[in-house]
Amino acid sequence: MELMKIDDCTRHQPEEYRLRIIWATANSIASYSYATVHVAARASAPPRNVEDYMREHEEASRNIQQYLSNPINAYLLVKRLTTDWRRVEELITEDVGKAFVANITNSRSDLKFPTEEDLNGAAVALMRLQDTYKLETAQVARGVLNGVQYSTGLSAGDCFELGRQSYNNGDYYHTVLWMQEAMDRMQEEQNHTSVSKPDILEYLAFSTYMQGNVVRALSMTNELLDIVPTHQRALGNRAYYQEEIQKKTNESRKKRGEDGSEDSVPPNPSFTVTEKRMKSVSEMTERERYEMLCRGDIKMPLSIQKELRCRYVDRGIPYLKIGPLKEEEAYLEPRIVIYHDVIYDDEIETIKRMAQPRFRRATVQNYKTGELEIANYRISKSAWLQEHEHHHIRAVSQRVELMTSLSIDTAEELQVVNYGIGGHYEPHFDFARREEKNAFKSLGTGNRISTVLYYMSDVEQGGGTVFTRINVSLWPKKGTAAVWHNLKPNGEGDYMTRHAACPVLTGSKWVANKWLHERGQEFLRPCTLENQSADVDDGRY
Repeated sequence: MELMKIDDCTRHQPEEYRLRIIWATANSIASYSYATVHVAARASAPPRNVEDYMREHEEASRNIQQYLSNPINAYLLVKRLTTDWRRVEELITEDVGKAFVANITNSRSDLKFPTEEDLNGAAVALMRLQDTYKLETAQVARGVLNGVQYSTGLSAGDCFELGRQSYNNGDYYHTVLWMQEAMDRMQEEQNHTSVSKPDILEYLAFSTYMQGNVVRALSMTNELLDIVPTHQRALGNRAYYQEEIQKKTNESRKKRGEDGSEDSVPPNPSFTVTEKRMKSVSEMTERERYEMLCRGDIKMPLSIQKELRCRYVDRGIPYLKIGPLKEEEAYLEPRIVIYHDVIYDDEIETIKRMAQPRFRRATVQNYKTGELEIANYRISKSAWLQEHEHHHIRAVSQRVELMTSLSIDTAEELQVVNYGIGGHYEPHFDFARREEKNAFKSLGTGNRISTVLYYMSDVEQGGGTVFTRINVSLWPKKGTAAVWHNLKPNGEGDYMTRHAACPVLTGSKWVANKWLHERGQEFLRPCTLENQSADVDDGRY
């Protein structure tokens, strides 16, 4: 019997689509025979009986999209087909026979097995979500995200793998968090675990040292050597830690003087205890504000809220007299508005269907060279669609003119973007700044004067659009569009429009961008002499 073949063409597909293909691979393997499921159940940690394994598989199969929209499930799926699968292959060799393993091995070119890079990406995405949304490690390990139970949780082995991936990335902070959680889970699982205490202690001790706690690292290393007295790396590390502690002790003695008295002037016995003051929003770094805005922790002042209005808009256009735009003001200076019910389900499905085969990793423009390149601060898939390709694309693009009162003759093509689990775009400007001399040069249409951002999906948690200089958060709502001008009336960039796409916590975020350029807008949005001075990017952001 041959395994079902799956076309290996997903490298440039949206994350949701890639995970579906990976699921199909898992489904093909799991359904190959009862023996496979039996072995997979034995390979899991802690071991589970076949009925439990099949029950989870059936529950996931009933709604694959919902199952894969959970970052914990996404990570587990990739892990099961990378590190866990190697163990499955070993057990299959023991239980079923080499022919079965050979069949699967030969089918790797047909089946879309995830790679170590996929596993690392899933782990990094989970860490990003943990940091941005302040998720407790223990809660994530139990399958709880922001107080909602989404999955059955992680085993000690799953937590260990998250710690190992963090360690490989040089991220010792998360290594400590997840190795400690692996230790806690291992104790709960007792003997039913695939990871050993010495392995955890080795990673935990060194990462603790790298975090600056030498004494704690030495204590963990001693605990490791109590279990494995001949552990060579631990023996070497213990000697090094002891030497480091001795150096610090000697330095401390030198500061105190040979007679043990202080060299410096004795401190004043009178003292006051100062309570640590909370930072105000204006004192926070942009990163702190960005994460708070993504969590919805920064609220708009009532003094600003009371000035915002909702209205029906027809702009004197006969077409809009019949069906006016539903306009909601989100901010006044700069003016950011939300238009409701401006993109429809059939249009969204057409756009998604046409974009998926063209998806590529989204790029950013290098401000020095003007070249497009991949960057870790933008994780998403994007594609470009032209108006002539489908009447739905044309309708969505032309609707931009109704919302902005500007021409789309010099606008860029419709950019479709999918943000999967952990997908994000850190704070940036849509317009080109003065030092970005080569930006949009090839287009010959000037700078980006305005942005129209269509939301083509609801997002269960996360995925907001936040403006970090004015502390505004917009939340995705299917069928709406956010609109703002990137340039002031005098053509200078409006630095208050700096914005970001928050990581998707659960679900999948689909958007479409339409960027309008300066050329062709001379009579539609005439230049003025007001606000002639340019904003200054003072480097704090």
